Amino acid sequence: MRWLLGFALSIALAVSAQAQETRIAAVVNNTIVTVDDLNARMNLVMKSSGIPDTPQNRQQLQTRILRTLIDEKLQLQEAAKYKVVASKDDVDRALENIEQRNNMPAGGLTKYLSSAGIPRSTLVDQVTASLVWNKVVQGRYSSDVSVSDAEVQDEIVRIKSDFGKPQSHVAEIFLGMDNPTQDTEIKALADRLIDQIGKGAQFSAVAQQFSQAPSAATGGDIGWVTPSQFGPPLDQAIAKMNPGEISYPLRTSAGYYILFLIERRTPGENSVDDTQLSMVEVVLPLTPQSPPQEQQKVFAQAQQISSTAKSCGEMAQIARDKGPEFSTQTPNVRAGDLPPELKDVVMGLKIAEASKPVPARGGVGIIMVCEKKEAASALPSNDQVYEQIMRTRMDQMARRYLRDLRRSAYVDIRG
Repeated sequence: MRWLLGFALSIALAVSAQAQETRIAAVVNNTIVTVDDLNARMNLVMKSSGIPDTPQNRQQLQTRILRTLIDEKLQLQEAAKYKVVASKDDVDRALENIEQRNNMPAGGLTKYLSSAGIPRSTLVDQVTASLVWNKVVQGRYSSDVSVSDAEVQDEIVRIKSDFGKPQSHVAEIFLGMDNPTQDTEIKALADRLIDQIGKGAQFSAVAQQFSQAPSAATGGDIGWVTPSQFGPPLDQAIAKMNPGEISYPLRTSAGYYILFLIERRTPGENSVDDTQLSMVEVVLPLTPQSPPQEQQKVFAQAQQISSTAKSCGEMAQIARDKGPEFSTQTPNVRAGDLPPELKDVVMGLKIAEASKPVPARGGVGIIMVCEKKEAASALPSNDQVYEQIMRTRMDQMARRYLRDLRRSAYVDIRG
């Protein structure tokens, strides 16, 4: 009997030790969010957005990041309920899109996460939740949401009435609010994000991590909007902003918006942002921790490539010689989709002119533009208007769906 009691005691102690080792941040129905999960996501948010990793910022952003992880658990559980999965190809394509948006070479994202001490699974989990949730929402509501021809024509009439007036290229961060009791908390978060962006955090990266709108996948970019597209208070705020400015938190019935005015144009005039580019880039790997001697060597190599490459064919050959992980060939990209600092460099280049060495994720880059195609402004087609209305309505359905899941879920947030 004594040995049985001793055996039971040893089992209990082992279970207790394991429970302490795997500390729980939240219980979501039948799954958990561990403290390790929370810390890893916090590191990803800080590193990717440029928000300084200080105890104060962690304390102020931790609640929101934990709630995002809880929402992702609910989305994954709902996907499992309907047997919806994201394939490896789906995830790989999403990660490749992130690399392209951030001007990284193939494989650069994995190297960046490794150098930052962030498990790759942290980003994969985030991407997977987004992919399966989109599939679930489409499967549940796509047949229920309809847009009539009359609605499309009414929207085109409205757009035509604004034709000739200045249009605005806008990016957004949307912070949803399920009930009025969250107003103070969400407003404080919006103020905090605006403060961090003003101190140097990238708007697009902050949008990717915090915005609850579908545009988060593209860094918050919603493209060109007309003067009467949203209604007050968003239209009024956009009208008062200058290019490069960020709005104050804008309260709506659904939550708070933070807007960034990228550029203005008048329909009928060419926009630099609409220029289509074909480019080749070579990235020489280099980390901030590299010794000065290594940094000088890499910059000298980059300068030599910049000075000697005289055609896209030569740049492509250099890229092939360096290996696919150090090169990116982009056959068709919109200038406005490039990071602002990179767009300035690219638009200042002539065809087949290599750039000077420029900072790139994971190293030092040299860029060459192979083709530029200017695009004139035009009214959207019926299909484009239809898709825009559909996206807006599906987004509304997705928000309600997730809100209902939150309300019916068992969620225990631990201290």
